[in-house]
Amino acid sequence: MTGGHRLIIGGTMAEELQLRIHGDASLPTLIYLPGLHGDWTLIGGFRHALGNRARFVEVTYPRTLTWSLDDYAAAIENALAQHGITSAWLLGESYGSQLLWALVGRGKFAAQGVILAGGFVKHPMRWVVRLAEKITGRISNALFVWMIFSYAKFARFRYRRVPEVLATIDEFVSRRTELDRRAAQHRLHSIVENDPRRIASRTALPVFGLSGWLDPIVPWPWVRRWLRKNCPSLRAYKVLARADHNVLSTAPKEAAERVWEWICPVTIDEL
Repeated sequence: MTGGHRLIIGGTMAEELQLRIHGDASLPTLIYLPGLHGDWTLIGGFRHALGNRARFVEVTYPRTLTWSLDDYAAAIENALAQHGITSAWLLGESYGSQLLWALVGRGKFAAQGVILAGGFVKHPMRWVVRLAEKITGRISNALFVWMIFSYAKFARFRYRRVPEVLATIDEFVSRRTELDRRAAQHRLHSIVENDPRRIASRTALPVFGLSGWLDPIVPWPWVRRWLRKNCPSLRAYKVLARADHNVLSTAPKEAAERVWEWICPVTIDEL
């Protein structure tokens, strides 16, 4: 049920993109593009809740300081092609939504539909992203380590009802290296520079949105308003009351059920 793939592009470990594949090829395929942290360490609860209904493909980003969003998209396409995956649904979490739009804009991967999870088109508060980029680049390594271990303590409380995430907290912490911090800063810069509104407004693919009610990082009222007004392909946008920005992790069962309804051919009227 579970497989792994490692693809190295550019010849260095800093530019390594990985896939993990769960489920049989005969099932509907859903590709998870993680947020700023860039790996699968927080998605276990959602994957467990989704169960054996879909083939779930998890992406871990390279810790590159040079790749553009287009470079990321090309690497993802290549990795998927090596596994014979040429068509699937795209699930973009927060930062991952920017890669989702890059894949759609390139038009080389046959996406069946797109789902934004705490995601966005053009970030509604780019000044906040610029500030986060500057802070991420200027904090000392000692402070960075303190923040990560403090987050780990908080995460054990935050995900206390999601054992699949709790089991990976230590791995999450171990992956937060100095290079990882610099890669996150580079990803934040790409958010500031990116504006995929033209892609989102012109796509014919079905578009869905999923957010947690408490989300100061990507305020969902602004995202939903823009999509309703400018994206004719928007089919539904759901806000989960008991979730926050990491909606897939903080409300995994509700999120999985909603996503499953969307990737199946059902009639939905939730706009």
